[in-house]
Amino acid sequence: MTTDLPVMNLLPSEDDIALRKVAGDVARRFGHKYFAEKIAAGEPIDELWNALAEVGFLGVSLPEEYGGSGGGLWQLAIIAEELAAAGCPLQLLVYSQSICGNILAKYGTEEQKNRWLTGLVTGRIKFSFAITESDVGSNSQNLATQVRAVDGGYVLSGQKTFISGVEHADAILVVARTGTDERTGKGLLSLFVVEADAPGLSRTVVPTALVAPDKQWALYFDDIRLGPDSLIGELHKGFKPMFDGLNPERVLTAVFSTGIGRYALDKATAYVNQRQVWSVPIGAHQAVAHPLAEAKIRLEAARLMTEKAARLYDAGLPAGETANMAKFVASQAGVDCLDHAIQVHGGNGFTLEYGLTDLWWLARLVKVAPVSSEMVLNYVAEHSLGLPKSY
Repeated sequence: MTTDLPVMNLLPSEDDIALRKVAGDVARRFGHKYFAEKIAAGEPIDELWNALAEVGFLGVSLPEEYGGSGGGLWQLAIIAEELAAAGCPLQLLVYSQSICGNILAKYGTEEQKNRWLTGLVTGRIKFSFAITESDVGSNSQNLATQVRAVDGGYVLSGQKTFISGVEHADAILVVARTGTDERTGKGLLSLFVVEADAPGLSRTVVPTALVAPDKQWALYFDDIRLGPDSLIGELHKGFKPMFDGLNPERVLTAVFSTGIGRYALDKATAYVNQRQVWSVPIGAHQAVAHPLAEAKIRLEAARLMTEKAARLYDAGLPAGETANMAKFVASQAGVDCLDHAIQVHGGNGFTLEYGLTDLWWLARLVKVAPVSSEMVLNYVAEHSLGLPKSY
């Protein structure tokens, strides 16, 4: 019998229980009120970020030799979910620790790891991730942002949009086109680290409805000179490293959703147990109870799929299919839980005091980004069901 396959226990391990407890304790010490006040003031969530660093959570999935805990994506997912379940969904964990941390740990040189990973672990360094372009959508092999080789390094030109958290970033991991495959006509991709204060880099805010600590940005690269040590991995071979970051991104956005779902259901169940109409709690009525029960069922199914994706990734097994499915079901479950929570609160659900509607667009975002639900369905139709490619 094979014993080296990933295992999903029917019950959480003692280590997982302990990790959830500590993560939850840290998150609840700040809570949604802190989160909302920081956003309203336009201030970074530095106190929470530093508290996570102090207990070693920012390096939980990074290698021990660079100060991390040597854990996996599943451990980082537990922390991210507990933060969201306390009303503090941190996008920064998704692109800094999950995407960039994973890529740097797997493909960085020793010098690059020493320079960047040690800073990620302590919270001293934050990364942003730049792939999206307005005219490209999900077709990453058609990127227009390009890097050309020159004597002594590279030159980066082009632009990106909907890039999160650039205002807090020390460096940006940029996916760029470095050539074209003569056989297929598709772009050859490479990954480069660009320091946030690099000459030739400019940015403008993209106004959105999101209520979050991180703004969305359009980035403009005006012939930025990059040294040879800015390349992560091999030239023209960035497609695989890119997805070694994007699959963890799907898992982290899935727990982002399930955490918001847990937060919303906790709020909803407390309210319908306390709120009385005609001398009984409104939770006693099936019209109130059944939608919440269905939302709970969908939420737990999403959490199981998400754990499976994380454990497959940590075992070094193909995780693309499961990560996409997890992101799909979790994004729906998160919106469903939040929507029903708002509904059972009645008019109170729309007040900022109850801490629900300010999370709406963050929850809704996950049905669109980092990959839309429609593109997930395309992927599953083609790769899981063997149907003809539709795009």
